[in-house]
Amino acid sequence: MILIETIITLKYYIMEGFSYSNIFETKGIEYLIIIAFFAILIPFWIVLNKRAKIVQHIQRVLGNLSFNSIKIPQGIFYSKNHTWAFLEESGVAKVGMDYLLIHLTGEVDYLNLKKPGAIINKGDMLTQIDRQGKQLQIMSPISGEIVMVNTSLLEEPVKASSDPYKYGWIYKIKPTKWVTETNNYYLAENASEWTRRELERFKDFLATSMKKHSPDLSMVALQDGGELCENTLSELPNEIWQDFQKEFLS
Repeated sequence: MILIETIITLKYYIMEGFSYSNIFETKGIEYLIIIAFFAILIPFWIVLNKRAKIVQHIQRVLGNLSFNSIKIPQGIFYSKNHTWAFLEESGVAKVGMDYLLIHLTGEVDYLNLKKPGAIINKGDMLTQIDRQGKQLQIMSPISGEIVMVNTSLLEEPVKASSDPYKYGWIYKIKPTKWVTETNNYYLAENASEWTRRELERFKDFLATSMKKHSPDLSMVALQDGGELCENTLSELPNEIWQDFQKEFLS
């Protein structure tokens, strides 16, 4: 509309006697400046808006890891090294990694799984998990004889992430010292409170370890507001994985 008014004004001057009007002496230049400004601003705004939508999409995909998003089923015994044990009616116990640990590492490969019939002691290595060459050793929460291995972890490891307690168990073990070895484990409300403390402890650990090894990667691990991203450890270097092993799993 502004451009049309400018053209009509110029035409009026010309038709009135073919007099020459310097556009710089009229308001036409102001209109042209405004038009040029919007011509630059609109594409810039489109680019920013598209970028914001991309960032929002990435955040939706990644999600965040907060206490409210962590599953803590009742009736499960949680050890301090982030493994769990659940005694079935048959007297056989399922064991595996807890929800917090699995959602810090992301989807992993399971290495060095033991075979049925193997004897394992509390604190022995259940398995090694591997994420693009970065590994953690997972320790057994109980002693006993392995009677079954969850081979689906090798075929569909994503199942462990979706529900570590239903699909992500590693072994079924016939326990030999169930009562004494689970006596100091976390259960029910105590498990919830312990998990809350562990999540906060991990944030403190992450700040310290990243400052030491990779200060430029803080935006990978944290979202706006300081919330942890899902699979926080997945993109962090091996040095931080080893610090995590010593601090939380050993």
